[in-house]
Amino acid sequence: MLQALSLAELDGLHHAFFTRAGGVSQGVYATLNGGTGSNDAPDKIAENRARMATILGVTPERLLTAYQIHSPDVVAVEEPWTHDTWPRADGLVTRVARLAIGVSTADCGPLLFADSQARVIGAAHAGWRGALSGVIEATVAAMEKLGASRARITAALGPTISQANYEVGPEFVARFVAADADNARFFAASPNAGHAMFDLPGYIAIRVQRAGIADFEDLGLCTYAEPDRFYSFRRATHRNEPDYGRHINAIALAG
Repeated sequence: MLQALSLAELDGLHHAFFTRAGGVSQGVYATLNGGTGSNDAPDKIAENRARMATILGVTPERLLTAYQIHSPDVVAVEEPWTHDTWPRADGLVTRVARLAIGVSTADCGPLLFADSQARVIGAAHAGWRGALSGVIEATVAAMEKLGASRARITAALGPTISQANYEVGPEFVARFVAADADNARFFAASPNAGHAMFDLPGYIAIRVQRAGIADFEDLGLCTYAEPDRFYSFRRATHRNEPDYGRHINAIALAG
């Protein structure tokens, strides 16, 4: 697993950006696949998530991720749910101890948040759709409803696909520029005519800043570039692989 120094320095928290190492899955899922939406064997996913839960200091049923839909929707978590009752959302917040909230990713940006003084935490799945539509700001606002202050919130971005590996078409660029002309700065020239390279981590960083979060850390790691370390949806697509694993990125308040 990986940790953000900024979050590790805070008292009363456990957090982790899990890599693909340390689990029991095989093949394209090797080895720590936590994605319940993948076609991996359910028993292997359950074992992998149990191992992650132990590291986070919670029991397996208290490691929670939502059914992610690339939205700005955020849920305040008060108690565990089952796979049959999980909410459709891309942000989770809580002030309940020994409850790990997380997001699954395989190129999108995983953001973990904490106000250790108020003992409020959050997690957001910031792909391009979610980031553009406001999942970062919505997560911060949901944390404030639980007593957090954005002036005290620390946010950290885990492994995310980098600009060097994120080629997009002209319609993608047009959508971002239509939303804000200043977004043009997040696109660089592509070797392929008519395409561009998108800086998702940079875009996430500016949205975090605009949300009023001054304490922000980017681990600066690319999911696409390190196949032995990270899963990547885009890399799996380029390789014509049948499926791909998902990382779990989670945070919990200690009891």
